[in-house]
Amino acid sequence: MGSGRRHALVASARALVSATALVAGYFLLPLDSAFTATTVLGLVGGIAVVALFLAWQIHQITRSPFPGLRAIESLAVTVSIVVLMFAIAYCLMDHSAPDSFSEGLSRTDGMYFSMTVFTTVGFGDITARSQPARLLATVQMTVNLLLIGVAARLMVHAVQEARRKRGRMATDGDGGATPGAP
Repeated sequence: MGSGRRHALVASARALVSATALVAGYFLLPLDSAFTATTVLGLVGGIAVVALFLAWQIHQITRSPFPGLRAIESLAVTVSIVVLMFAIAYCLMDHSAPDSFSEGLSRTDGMYFSMTVFTTVGFGDITARSQPARLLATVQMTVNLLLIGVAARLMVHAVQEARRKRGRMATDGDGGATPGAP
């Protein structure tokens, strides 16, 4: 197996293990408290942490020998975190105000609803009924647009920059290949 394939396999495995650990953590968290101002602050703080995580990941992408793989891995983890943060908020909201959604939300339902909002599929089987639930779904839609638009664009730019730097380092001043360059 070539080095590139091995790195792709390792990056895929890391992304899968990370996403699986996040989902397992979601199902193990105690979600029996109420949706309060503390929940809102936690969600805002979580979004800020995701933004910092993305900034760090973009920096790491520019330094990676396989920037494309690193970007895919980073995006997989980031999307998982965002979907699960909102799933937690939806579950807590449903626990506090059971009429917030068209049906009661289990953890699976909360994750499912968050994922349908993230993907903009919106099957319509679970809908936000209350004003706070609709506001929360609107916030998730906004975060999703920023994640897909801005973060993905920054990651693509970081991959291009890393490849450009690697290409520059792989050649010497005369245009010949530097020994040992990737």
